[in-house]
Amino acid sequence: MTMNVFLLGAGCSARAYARLTAGRAGTIWGTTRSAERFDALRADGITPLAFDGTEIGEEMATALKATTHLVLSAAPVDGGDPLLRLLPTPITQAMPMLRWIGYLSTVGVYGDHDGAAVTEESDLKAKSRRTVARVEAEKAWLTAGAQAGVPVAVLRLAGIYGPGRNALVNLARGTARRVVKPGQVFNRIHVADIAGALDHLGRSGTGGVFNVCDDEPGPPQDVIAFAASLTGVEPPPEIPFDEVEMTPMARSFWGENKRVSNGRLKQAGYAFRYPNHRVALEAMWRDGSWSRGE
Repeated sequence: MTMNVFLLGAGCSARAYARLTAGRAGTIWGTTRSAERFDALRADGITPLAFDGTEIGEEMATALKATTHLVLSAAPVDGGDPLLRLLPTPITQAMPMLRWIGYLSTVGVYGDHDGAAVTEESDLKAKSRRTVARVEAEKAWLTAGAQAGVPVAVLRLAGIYGPGRNALVNLARGTARRVVKPGQVFNRIHVADIAGALDHLGRSGTGGVFNVCDDEPGPPQDVIAFAASLTGVEPPPEIPFDEVEMTPMARSFWGENKRVSNGRLKQAGYAFRYPNHRVALEAMWRDGSWSRGE
């Protein structure tokens, strides 16, 4: 059976998956709120569809009927998941060809674990409105998949970076800051490994919850320092966390400290292309992709 992909929210990660699967998929549809992005989506092999979250139009409904692989990267909105709340129960009434669902979530659902190791079995301590909404959306899609007999893979993503969005770009723009908070670590994930994980799980029809993150959670200031060493420039000075002005969202992000494990995804057979930031930054610096946009 031909693989037809529907991307709800054709952002950075979904577009990387589209580029990876373009040679194998029959049709790849992707939604966006802005018609101004249609040309960019077409350049990635995506048939663009306008979707503002209020209704499923005729063109979108036709695409859903032919969809075999559904990838969801749109954030929850008031009232729940932007697509699920518009679909009938079971969801296969609208998507009779559906074979697999991939839901892109965030490791933010774990909340703060005081720097301890975190697996998919760890407690979900989400506190912010956005991460609590993610927990509810995960549950809703897992339930909808079970009711329809369709496997659902929930991919909990670490901090995303890749071409056009990385420490090298921040250094070049003069926006890089080496903020230091003792004991603070973050996991990261290159967008190519998000696409690779989606492809691996989707092709095998694997469901479940998976952390998609690198092997080495580490202090954020070390990433900036390593990027500076690649470019031969002096890294910006270290700034104590308490002296930095941040948005409330950024400060809440820094208020969560954990070391996320990707062991389950490896056990499922996925081999990471970029297991740590050093491998990724070196590769992007060498081939020049670090400065490219999406």
